[in-house]
Amino acid sequence: MYAIIETGGKQYRVKEGDILRVEKLPFEPGETLEFDSVLLVHDGDEVRVGNPMLSDARVSAKVLAQGKSRKILVFKYKPKKNYRKRYGHRQPYTEIQIEKIEV
Repeated sequence: MYAIIETGGKQYRVKEGDILRVEKLPFEPGETLEFDSVLLVHDGDEVRVGNPMLSDARVSAKVLAQGKSRKILVFKYKPKKNYRKRYGHRQPYTEIQIEKIEV
């Protein structure tokens, strides 16, 4: 059984026991959260597709950690104008583990 959920403007294919990193969510490690925006649920031979969301499906997950991904360096440069700009960015994330898919 797997489901497709939407969080942080992205869609993820998840099944029970999966560990994934999503955009930062306002939860502490150890807390449980539910995703109501379920787009599709596949259970054996049966596939249920929402229009656009399934109203009776929920995916519950446990927050494992909050963190930041590795640094990405951004360098801007204009030739012959003596313009150079360098800065970095670390995107925050929330690591979750999928516990249950309910239909």
